[in-house]
Amino acid sequence: MTTSDILLRDLDVNGILRLTLNDVARRNALSEAMLAKLRGAFDDAGSDPSVRVVVLAANGPAFCAGHDLKEMTAGRSQEDGGKAYFAYVMGMCAGVMQGIVNCPKPVIAEVTGVATAAGCQLVASCDVALAADTAQFSTPGVHIGLFCSTPMVALSRNIADKHAMEMLLTGDMTSAARAAEIGLVNYAIAPETLHKSTMDMARKIASKSSMTLATGKRAYYAQREMTLSDAYDYASGVMVDNMLAHDAEEGIGAFIEKRIPQWEDA
Repeated sequence: MTTSDILLRDLDVNGILRLTLNDVARRNALSEAMLAKLRGAFDDAGSDPSVRVVVLAANGPAFCAGHDLKEMTAGRSQEDGGKAYFAYVMGMCAGVMQGIVNCPKPVIAEVTGVATAAGCQLVASCDVALAADTAQFSTPGVHIGLFCSTPMVALSRNIADKHAMEMLLTGDMTSAARAAEIGLVNYAIAPETLHKSTMDMARKIASKSSMTLATGKRAYYAQREMTLSDAYDYASGVMVDNMLAHDAEEGIGAFIEKRIPQWEDA
């Protein structure tokens, strides 16, 4: 398999871009090549007006097994014991996760199989996640003497501290049902209906004004890091600017006039 085959792209008529992890032999590990592909794909999606929603899926029994530990181990052969290489890979990974959050298009994870370590981080970094009820999640670094510190960043921003710490300290597998219960995913769904459920949600989101969605996604992640007072000041300013936009005027007018809005994404 060439590196061009490890991440598949498919854009449908509704503006839904499916990115499918396809390095099945390596359990869709976040190798250097996969990280580079993902970063480029999310950067491209963010600037492409034909893309309205991104779905992140995977082929094979594993959604994503986290970092490629064989690659990481090979990095130890360098004179510094791998320090510079490890920093480089962690920087690449952090860039991908932030690229998902900073992408102005909503990102939905469609999870089949197992998502472990940085693979679990990948799911937690998406805006919405739907999982097959057979999927499993874990941050198992403690089993190999490596605390999942970078997955912790995304995990701790999705679920309550005690649930996050339980996953991080034990490294145990978490079922899809439990993941839905604690908020790591939105729903645990029968495998045979997962794809339809994901695409139904993607189409529903894609039907909205992309300007409105980008405004809201950016504001959501910005305000949650602020104090309550600062968050309200910031969000109020966002609302004012949003009210002045064409699509807000059009949407409100369409609601009052009981007609379907015609978005200009502006």
